[in-house]
Amino acid sequence: MEHFIYHTTNTCCKCIEFDLSEDHKLHNVSFTSGCPGNLKAISILIEGKDAKEIERLLKGNKCGERPTSCSDQLSHAIRKATKKWIKKRII
Repeated sequence: MEHFIYHTTNTCCKCIEFDLSEDHKLHNVSFTSGCPGNLKAISILIEGKDAKEIERLLKGNKCGERPTSCSDQLSHAIRKATKKWIKKRII
C-alpha cells in the first residue's frame, strides 16, 4: 500500500490524502479543510472501492460556479496517483 498526498486548487479543501493498495483500492481517504460532513461521507462511501471507478464517477463534478469541487479534485488526485504508481512499478 502506498500513501499519496494531493494539494488541491480552487476548492475549500486544501489537501487530500489517501492510500492506494496493490489492487488499486482506495483506503484512508481524508480531506484537510472543506465541508467536514460531506467530505467525511465521501471518505466512508469510497473506502475499499476501485480507484479508477471512483475517478470516473467523480470527474467533472463542480461546486457552484467554481470550475471544480473537492470530489473532482479527488478524481485528479486518483489519476495522478495511479499514473505514478504504475510508472513506479514499471521501472
